Amino acid sequence: MTSVKTPQDIASMRVGGKKLGSILQELLLMSTVGVSLLDLEKHARRRIREVGGQSSFTTVEGYPYITCLCINEEVVHGMPRDYTLVDGDVLTIDIGMIYQGFHTDTAWTKIVTSQKSQGKSQKDEEKRRFLQAGECALVHAIETAIAGHRIGDISHAIQQTIEVSGYHVVADLTGHGVGKVLHEDPMIPEYVRGNITRTPLLVAGMTLAIEVIYAMGQGSIIYKSNDGWTLASKDRSLTATFEHTILVRDEKSDVLTKAEI
Repeated sequence: MTSVKTPQDIASMRVGGKKLGSILQELLLMSTVGVSLLDLEKHARRRIREVGGQSSFTTVEGYPYITCLCINEEVVHGMPRDYTLVDGDVLTIDIGMIYQGFHTDTAWTKIVTSQKSQGKSQKDEEKRRFLQAGECALVHAIETAIAGHRIGDISHAIQQTIEVSGYHVVADLTGHGVGKVLHEDPMIPEYVRGNITRTPLLVAGMTLAIEVIYAMGQGSIIYKSNDGWTLASKDRSLTATFEHTILVRDEKSDVLTKAEI
């Protein structure tokens, strides 16, 4: 079970989370037609250093990058590479940072559009509906993540919102606790596994990385390439991920990875 954080721990995660949220927003704004994934990685590396943080993802054995960047059917763990964004790409940016000894983790998905197209095609409208479902699922999951509820309640909120929208969660992947290490217990499945009352109890002071990971198609995944990291939808349907690090509280949990204003 993830440890309950002290007020000092939470203060560090709150500051670090805001900084990380701001970096993610910078990366999303940068992600336009003609930008390389390597440019995004380079910017993330520089900004994490400038704000006094360290990369979370490079603490995972064998992973050399600051970010995970996924295009279209790629689900998670996409390695930055020499790929230039084109009009209509669906891009997921996932990034984590250690600040004052504590990790925070966040991700978001966007449609890359050109000034010429302005995202007005029917396909772009379908993509927008697809992404709206994930954003709504994350909001509902965070609203559910309060002390006294259970991990299964979060899973139910994610699964129900995604499936009602006509899509499928990626059942093989999960959210997770987060703190002094990037991946702490408990794991947070994308769907309800068994009896909700037997899933871990949420306690005030827990910190969780809630992830909504889903696909336009069936949600089954495979390794896309021989890099040993990039996972993609088996049916090559579009995928998306929306993630925030949160602090569990009694009545309304706090989102720690909101951008600084």
